[in-house]
Amino acid sequence: MAGWAREIEVAVEAVRTAGALTLEYFQDATLAVELKADRTPVTAADRGAEQRIRALLEQAFPRDGILGEEQGEQVGTSGRRWIVDPIDGTQSFVRGVPLYGVLIGLEVEGECVVGAMGLPALSTTLWAARGEGAWRDGMRIRVASTRALGEATLLSSDIHPDHLGTHHAGFQRLLAACARYRGWGDCYGYAMVAMGRADIMIDPILAPWDCAAVLPILEEAGGVFVDWQGRRTVHGGNGIGTTPALLDQVRRLLGA
Repeated sequence: MAGWAREIEVAVEAVRTAGALTLEYFQDATLAVELKADRTPVTAADRGAEQRIRALLEQAFPRDGILGEEQGEQVGTSGRRWIVDPIDGTQSFVRGVPLYGVLIGLEVEGECVVGAMGLPALSTTLWAARGEGAWRDGMRIRVASTRALGEATLLSSDIHPDHLGTHHAGFQRLLAACARYRGWGDCYGYAMVAMGRADIMIDPILAPWDCAAVLPILEEAGGVFVDWQGRRTVHGGNGIGTTPALLDQVRRLLGA
């Protein structure tokens, strides 16, 4: 991974270091949970993990910008921006569910080119860089070869009708067409698609920090990540992660 070796090295170190911090709080019954203005939870683990990530990124790449879920944006001068989610799946984290992650993506002139995803409670790290493949703990990963929805496993973080909105009926069509559905959501769902263990992951609501690491990992694993309008972006407000063979079928049934 010569082209992005330093970026991958720092991103992987950062997700692992931040992940180790989150484990100090994980399954702690005394952990205080606050609600932010958008009614999503935040804890000392979220804030501490982001601080650790920022410190490592600032030391390694002082001219780069950083956008984090908890501490907002620090504008850089290099044309590059790191996008950070210190705990993706805080709802899972505070309930003691191990399917949460630490996410770091690098955006260069609007393109997400490097991604690192730590799954601390599972002792697993995924990473990818443009043109360098996708990896899990040093092993190359690929999406599945599934071509028919009737053989596909569908995942989603949240299928509440209020979140699906006008796409609720489309989701029901997609659900009926797939072989099976599982509720393995947040970044873990996208990891399952990238590793070929599931075929489709959809999210009706996403922020850039939820998917900046996901896009390069999925693409380098042979998959695709787009918003529901089919745009290859992490700024669309929603997302579909799947294989090229299934994408058009998924979007058609969703009505997207």
